[in-house]
Amino acid sequence: MATKLAKALEVSLDYLVGNTDIELDKAAMSRIQEVTQFNEEEKNHIYVTLDAMIRDFKNKHAYAR
Repeated sequence: MATKLAKALEVSLDYLVGNTDIELDKAAMSRIQEVTQFNEEEKNHIYVTLDAMIRDFKNKHAYAR
């Protein structure tokens, strides 16, 4: 029942029951599920790229202040 409700609201079950305050929309969840199907080397490439983008985003905002 709760799973159906989370799907209908397009949020994660953890978000729905209050285990997290991070709301992952359907598109984000779909991307995460895709990455979990990759082999370890492919995952590492994705994570290195993502980490660099997050770092750059944070630096950009830190220097803008």
